[in-house]
Amino acid sequence: MNNGSRKTAGINEMDVTGPELNEGERSEPERDGDPATPAAPDPQVLERPQRRRFTVEYKARIVREAEMCTEHGQIGALLRREGLYSSQLSAWRRAYREGALSALRDDKRGRKRIKHPLEKENERLKKTNIRLERRLSQAKAVIDVQKKLSEILGVPLTGIENKGDE
Repeated sequence: MNNGSRKTAGINEMDVTGPELNEGERSEPERDGDPATPAAPDPQVLERPQRRRFTVEYKARIVREAEMCTEHGQIGALLRREGLYSSQLSAWRRAYREGALSALRDDKRGRKRIKHPLEKENERLKKTNIRLERRLSQAKAVIDVQKKLSEILGVPLTGIENKGDE
């Protein structure tokens, strides 16, 4: 065993090294131009990464696929295949249950809805109405205090009593 020969213990040299190749031969066929082989990813990193955006149809399809998973590990395989997180699937499932396709639409981002001029006018008038009602209640309280004070002091209020009761 110490003589360094590989023939000891029943192993010959051909079994250890594998098949002999001539120069220029490869053990695998050439892959250049093979459409089944995916292209290498671009190694350049973007300055600012792009956030992935999912369409409503895609979210609904993933939720339906997840609902069809019956065996242990199938949902994990689905998430790995699609590059998703389980929290995304949970949120999409909840939204799907609450309102199907309409709830899956992401309304939080993007430009806000432009209000119709009549809606703006309506909101402005409501705020004005609330403000004026508050001032009216304060004025009524002041008038009541003045009436009580005039009764206590014995000062007659002429003309004010009729206007305050309206």
